[in-house]
Amino acid sequence: MGIISWIIIGGIAGWLASMITGNNAKMGVGSNILVGIVGGVIGGFIMNIIGSTGMTGFNLWSLVVSFIGSVILLFIINALFKNKV
Repeated sequence: MGIISWIIIGGIAGWLASMITGNNAKMGVGSNILVGIVGGVIGGFIMNIIGSTGMTGFNLWSLVVSFIGSVILLFIINALFKNKV
Protein backbone atom coordinates (compact mmCIF):
# COMPACT_ATOMS: atom_id res chain seq x y z
CA MET A 1 0.00 0.00 0.00
CA GLY A 2 1.20 3.49 -0.74
CA ILE A 3 1.49 6.26 1.81
CA ILE A 4 -1.69 7.95 0.56
CA SER A 5 -3.63 4.71 1.08
CA TRP A 6 -2.22 4.39 4.60
CA ILE A 7 -3.30 7.95 5.40
CA ILE A 8 -6.82 7.54 4.01
CA ILE A 9 -7.48 4.10 5.55
CA GLY A 10 -5.81 5.19 8.81
CA GLY A 11 -7.83 8.39 9.01
CA ILE A 12 -11.15 6.65 8.47
CA ALA A 13 -10.35 3.74 10.81
CA GLY A 14 -8.98 6.05 13.51
CA TRP A 15 -12.02 8.31 13.29
CA LEU A 16 -14.47 5.39 13.53
CA ALA A 17 -12.53 3.86 16.42
CA SER A 18 -12.43 7.19 18.27
CA MET A 19 -16.21 7.45 17.94
CA ILE A 20 -16.68 3.91 19.30
CA THR A 21 -14.33 4.44 22.27
CA GLY A 22 -15.59 7.94 23.16
CA ASN A 23 -12.39 9.77 22.23
CA ASN A 24 -13.75 11.68 19.25
CA ALA A 25 -13.96 15.05 21.04
CA LYS A 26 -10.31 14.80 22.21
CA MET A 27 -8.79 13.75 18.89
CA GLY A 28 -8.06 15.70 15.76
CA VAL A 29 -7.36 14.61 12.19
CA GLY A 30 -3.66 13.95 12.85
CA SER A 31 -4.40 11.81 15.90
CA ASN A 32 -7.04 9.84 14.00
CA ILE A 33 -4.59 9.14 11.17
CA LEU A 34 -1.83 8.12 13.58
CA VAL A 35 -4.15 5.84 15.58
CA GLY A 36 -5.47 4.30 12.35
CA ILE A 37 -2.00 3.57 10.99
CA VAL A 38 -0.77 2.07 14.27
CA GLY A 39 -4.08 0.23 14.52
CA GLY A 40 -3.48 -1.20 11.07
CA VAL A 41 -0.16 -2.61 12.23
CA ILE A 42 -1.74 -4.03 15.39
CA GLY A 43 -4.72 -5.42 13.46
CA GLY A 44 -2.45 -6.96 10.82
CA PHE A 45 -0.38 -8.62 13.53
CA ILE A 46 -3.49 -10.02 15.21
CA MET A 47 -4.91 -11.26 11.91
CA ASN A 48 -1.64 -13.01 11.10
CA ILE A 49 -1.70 -14.72 14.50
CA ILE A 50 -5.19 -16.13 13.92
CA GLY A 51 -4.26 -17.23 10.40
CA SER A 52 -5.98 -14.60 8.30
CA THR A 53 -4.54 -11.91 6.07
CA GLY A 54 -3.84 -8.45 7.39
CA MET A 55 -3.67 -5.28 5.34
CA THR A 56 -4.13 -6.29 1.71
CA GLY A 57 -4.37 -2.96 -0.06
CA PHE A 58 -6.88 -0.16 -0.47
CA ASN A 59 -10.07 -2.12 0.22
CA LEU A 60 -12.77 -2.76 2.80
CA TRP A 61 -10.88 -5.64 4.46
CA SER A 62 -7.91 -3.38 5.21
CA LEU A 63 -10.29 -0.82 6.72
CA VAL A 64 -11.83 -3.50 8.95
CA VAL A 65 -8.42 -4.77 10.07
CA SER A 66 -7.23 -1.24 10.79
CA PHE A 67 -10.46 -0.44 12.64
CA ILE A 68 -10.13 -3.50 14.88
CA GLY A 69 -6.53 -2.64 15.71
CA SER A 70 -7.44 1.01 16.34
CA VAL A 71 -10.22 0.09 18.76
CA ILE A 72 -7.83 -2.19 20.65
CA LEU A 73 -5.19 0.57 20.74
CA LEU A 74 -7.65 3.18 22.03
CA PHE A 75 -9.02 0.81 24.69
CA ILE A 76 -5.45 0.26 25.92
CA ILE A 77 -4.73 4.01 25.89
CA ASN A 78 -7.98 4.73 27.75
CA ALA A 79 -7.14 2.07 30.37
CA LEU A 80 -3.63 3.45 30.93
CA PHE A 81 -4.53 7.13 31.04
CA LYS A 82 -8.03 6.96 32.49
CA ASN A 83 -7.28 9.32 35.38
CA LYS A 84 -4.84 11.60 33.54
CA VAL A 85 -7.34 13.54 31.42
